[in-house]
This record gives sequence, C-alpha cells and structure tokens, in this order.
Amino acid sequence: MKLWGIISILYAVFVVVIAVMKPGKIWNMKKIEMFKKVLGDKGTEIFFYIWALGFLFLGIWLLV
Repeated sequence: MKLWGIISILYAVFVVVIAVMKPGKIWNMKKIEMFKKVLGDKGTEIFFYIWALGFLFLGIWLLV
C-alpha cells in the first residue's frame, strides 16, 4: 500500500506541475480542450488543483 501512496503523491505533484506550467502538448490535448470548453481556462486549472489535492490526500492516507 505504501507504493500506491507514493505513486499517488507523485501523480498529484505531476498534475500541479501541469496546471501551473501548462505545457503546450499536454494542455492542448483533446480531453483538456473539452474541459476548457465546459469549465473555461481558469475552471480547468481549479479542477486540476482539486484533482491533485484528492490524490495527495489519498497518498497520505495510504502511507499512514
């Protein structure tokens, strides 16, 4: 379970990096473009932060 906790925390960090840096190849993917169409650019960022926070909590919970 500890391995899954570490993977979840690393995934959360990866998602935050994507939300902050907005790398072109990832930020312009079809799936994210659909999110931006529905939520707007700022709403998509907020969604990414909430998603990362959820995985961070999951990772911490799995480590404890």
